[in-house]
Amino acid sequence: MEQRHLGRTGLRVSRIGLGTLTWGRGTDEHDAAGLLKAFWEAGGTLVDTADVYGDGEAEYLLGQLIEGLVPRRDLVISTKAGSVPDPDRRFDGSRGHLLAALDASLARLGTDYVDVWHIHAFDPFTPLEETLQALDLAVSSGRARYAGVSNYCGWQLAKAATWQLAAPGTRTRLASTQLEYSLLQRGVEREVLPAALDLGIGLLPSSPLGRGVLTGKYRHATPADSRGASEHMAPFVAPYLDDTATRIVDAVTTAADGLAVTPLQVALAWVRDRPGVAAPIVGARNAQQLTAALSVDALSLPDEICRALDDVSAPLHRYPDHDWSTL
Repeated sequence: MEQRHLGRTGLRVSRIGLGTLTWGRGTDEHDAAGLLKAFWEAGGTLVDTADVYGDGEAEYLLGQLIEGLVPRRDLVISTKAGSVPDPDRRFDGSRGHLLAALDASLARLGTDYVDVWHIHAFDPFTPLEETLQALDLAVSSGRARYAGVSNYCGWQLAKAATWQLAAPGTRTRLASTQLEYSLLQRGVEREVLPAALDLGIGLLPSSPLGRGVLTGKYRHATPADSRGASEHMAPFVAPYLDDTATRIVDAVTTAADGLAVTPLQVALAWVRDRPGVAAPIVGARNAQQLTAALSVDALSLPDEICRALDDVSAPLHRYPDHDWSTL
């Protein structure tokens, strides 16, 4: 699998990443082992997790599989901290919480360091410089090799990245940002992606298949074994089952038919090759689904197909994103 630099850093990652959102909840140890082995054998290196996935079970499962199944040195492990199970405060970006969370993640993962450590979300109740200092401490102590953020909007990302570049002292440059990005969710193109490109930050798209909807599996009904039929995950899928999504999925299906490939391959190739994207994070439920996703490695979409998909899925961005004098 092709390797790409993560932002403006020397770290190289596989251009498809393996997500672990359902590990420890919908994906058991047997299926997780099959996923990790298939991913590694295909040349994949980037494995993404978080301390809250499966209430910590995702990290624990991954830790159990490292070394016994796949050598630690062959993986680029990314994890996140900052989300908390508190309805009154969903995110805690305080230095104390973040560093304690990182130590707990390392214990579950059974490793001395993570390759990339992300702040899971912006915490409006903690000074941003305090949150960023946790990244500096994690890297300077060797517990993380690189640092990034997740779910930061455009101004938040630009402020954080600029602080790290311009503030006095030894600062850790942001290597990456992780947000949802697909043909069904192109909001990052408004401000986040331009900021990331300008500041040399690699984008790691989550849910690149539109939470599974872009595979076409929901076109006529909800499969009984799908996330859309799961009590826990159905609300996650529901927002992408509207008329707008249907029109985009139909276009993806038409393109796939014309290229003699699958809708999954078309949707994943589209986001993988967008400017600024380092590696989409794919969350498969089993090795068969993952193999289908990894088969996209040999596919490059023709320019005319890309333009057609761009047109049918184009978000409405007006002032101030476009030149005001043309409005």
